[in-house]
Amino acid sequence: MNQLDLSLSFFVILLLAGAYLLYQMIRIVPQGEEWVVERLGKFHIILKPGLNFLIPILDQVQVKLNTKELIQQMKAQEVITKDNAVVIISAVVFYKISEPAKAVYSIDNFELAVANMAATTLRSVIGNMELDASLSGREAIKASVSEKISDHLEQWGLSLTAVEVQDIRPSDNLQEAMEKQAAAEREKKALIMKAEGEKQAAIAKAEGLKQSMILEAEGKLEASRKEAQAKVALANGDKEAMEAITSQIKNGDAPSYLLAQRYLDSVHALANSANSKVVFIPSDLKHSLEGVAGNLSTLFSTLK
Repeated sequence: MNQLDLSLSFFVILLLAGAYLLYQMIRIVPQGEEWVVERLGKFHIILKPGLNFLIPILDQVQVKLNTKELIQQMKAQEVITKDNAVVIISAVVFYKISEPAKAVYSIDNFELAVANMAATTLRSVIGNMELDASLSGREAIKASVSEKISDHLEQWGLSLTAVEVQDIRPSDNLQEAMEKQAAAEREKKALIMKAEGEKQAAIAKAEGLKQSMILEAEGKLEASRKEAQAKVALANGDKEAMEAITSQIKNGDAPSYLLAQRYLDSVHALANSANSKVVFIPSDLKHSLEGVAGNLSTLFSTLK
């Protein structure tokens, strides 16, 4: 190998070394990422998105972190409530890396830590709630879990965005028992409604009977009142007749009238008798009838 070949080889080596050093010195960080750089094994700097320069060999990119919002899916798990009921719940935690250095150096695996912290906190919150409250209290569960884990996430250089409860439902056995209880409650309400209807019908029937009896009593009372009025009117008529007769007695005409009346009554009774065959006609019949007619005329004039 001649001198020219050696020089050319050395130049190529230098060129490759320069290209490598230039590659090691220049770093372009994409948007949505931040890189953790160590110098001689110690944390040195965080590279932001864009063009950055490092000292080759001395500076090393240790971790590339995603600064976008991260999603931690929690698998469905069985949790026992305060009243010893088993519910199945699943949730999602949304968070971001706010301090990359803490996220790398304060905890070994922040993603696993977030998942475990959210799961244990969720079990603790549900364990302090009754079954009905847990099934209907999604907002209360989210607020309580967020409050409890946000401080821990800050210590790890993370910021909590939101906690969402995906699903919360009773276990299969509990759900079957609840369905039976609901069916029993519906049957109970139906029986109560039926009994209430029968009660109202009985009340309405009794009220109708009561009204009927009242109307009947009022009708009888009205009939009795009219009958009494009729008797009073008849008594008043008899009273006026007696007063008229008394007036005639005072005038001296009543004896002839009464005698004639008794005579006619006797003849009438004799005529109606089944054994009567002979009718006696007195010799002074004409004179007696004239007296009776006159007395009756006088009496009727007085009554008018």
